[in-house]
Amino acid sequence: MLTAISPIDGRYQNKTQDLSDYFSEMGLIKYRLRVEIEYLIALSELGLAELPPFSDKEREGLRDIYLKFTEKEAQKIKDIESVTNHDVKAVEYYIKEQWERLQLTHNKEFVHFALTSQDINNTAVPLSIKEAQKEVIAPKMNQLFLRLRAMEADWAEQPLLAHTHGQPASPTLLGKELRVFRSRMEKQWNYLQSLPIEGKFGGATGNFNAHYAAYPDIDWHQFADDFLINRLGLLRQADTTQIENYDQMAALFHGYIRWSGVAIDLCRDMWAYISMGYFKQKVVANEVGSSAMPHKVNPIDFENAEGNLGLAQAVFSHLAQKLPISRLQRDLTDSTVSRNIGVPFAHTLIASLSLLKGLNKIELNASAIERDLDQNWMVVAEAIQNVLRKESYPSPYEALKSFTRGKDRITKEDIHNFIDQLEVSESIRTHLKSFTPFNYTGK
Repeated sequence: MLTAISPIDGRYQNKTQDLSDYFSEMGLIKYRLRVEIEYLIALSELGLAELPPFSDKEREGLRDIYLKFTEKEAQKIKDIESVTNHDVKAVEYYIKEQWERLQLTHNKEFVHFALTSQDINNTAVPLSIKEAQKEVIAPKMNQLFLRLRAMEADWAEQPLLAHTHGQPASPTLLGKELRVFRSRMEKQWNYLQSLPIEGKFGGATGNFNAHYAAYPDIDWHQFADDFLINRLGLLRQADTTQIENYDQMAALFHGYIRWSGVAIDLCRDMWAYISMGYFKQKVVANEVGSSAMPHKVNPIDFENAEGNLGLAQAVFSHLAQKLPISRLQRDLTDSTVSRNIGVPFAHTLIASLSLLKGLNKIELNASAIERDLDQNWMVVAEAIQNVLRKESYPSPYEALKSFTRGKDRITKEDIHNFIDQLEVSESIRTHLKSFTPFNYTGK
């Protein structure tokens, strides 16, 4: 959409549109309808004389209200809201309007019975997060992990000059370096998946005041626990004010911040490796790298991912800091803030797709990697001095430091000449000469 203010619904709409079912205004309304209707059905199964059980056909008709929900119906609710100036009340009135269409004979005042709007919002939003993660975010994450695993396997034996502090350092293996990022990202993702998604359901101030006023003999706490677990797949926060505590949601957001931090680290390293020439990028015929320099193939996918990850972190951070804080039993600051919960998820999705695209476009430039290894024979000095330590050779670190430090370049011949001058046995000398930048990679 060219007139969209946010790139989420404009430039990147084709990447984020799957999230609209969960985090758009229509998505939120649909989840509210789902909670209201499932609650109404659950009430009817309590054996209340005033609310007998719905028939199978009636239950199907009620559930179709949210299962077959359309944009046209969503607009009807927005029209009601324009009069009520209350979004959840508009949902209640809409369901009551459906009563005659469904030919229900039940007391329609059991719609939204004894509830506050936050009983609906604080179950609808967590449920949307849970299902968006499962249906949209998780599949993209799994694709990303699979790609990294394939790269690990392909380059498991590829030696690579390490760069600690940006300087040549003891060689490593390219596959292993990618495994570091993949294992860190998977660990954070698995942590995210282990976090329980919770909701609040307890009436105007969390005590079921109205519920017990009407039906004092029902265990409403147990009813609410069962309703959230069995109908919505959420855990219920037993001790709340009018709104949910948001502590668990904040933990989830902080988990995404940590995952994004690892992903940013990967983006920057891939950018650096491309800059060093260790990776080439596949050329797409009609793409343009620069409006001025025809030769350029820029690492834009990694840059795009990094930028969107930063935005995701910033919004997740504010949500995690703000939402758990509310004046007394409730203020409205969480309402406008929570409407932006889908924003950092969208930026995370954009970033994941860009990162995956970037990883799919790179090709190994083994000659550049081998060139750098061959030009940095000084990195085997660590191996030499530690073998000499083992042999009780006097001051081996200092000897290697004097020989290697500050030199523009040290060749294989220089290393071997140094070894030949050492007062060690021939077998040790042979062992020391066996180290090269290509095989000194550990295990």
